[in-house]
Amino acid sequence: MAASNRGQGGIQQLLAAEQEAQRIVNAAKNEKLARLKQAKEEAEKEIAEYRAQLEYEFQKKVSESSGDSGANVKRLEQETEAKIHHLKTEAERISGDVVTMLLKYVTSVKN
Repeated sequence: MAASNRGQGGIQQLLAAEQEAQRIVNAAKNEKLARLKQAKEEAEKEIAEYRAQLEYEFQKKVSESSGDSGANVKRLEQETEAKIHHLKTEAERISGDVVTMLLKYVTSVKN
């Protein structure tokens, strides 16, 4: 019976070792899942911070360009007014010559 007791003891040791191995594997799985969850949370936090930074930079550029567009609109209005004034001045200057030329062509008789 001594061999039988040794066999039973060996089986008990084997079962205990198997249970301990299963406990270690389960603990490792749980640690892995916890680390994956932590990594996901960290990544989401980084994404939110990055998105906030991009939004801030976008809003800053929009506000800067809005100010620029006001200055650009004013500059374009001034340039347009100057061109209109120039065209009116030129039209007044040459209108007499144009009238004379048109009268000449309208009143000339061709045979």
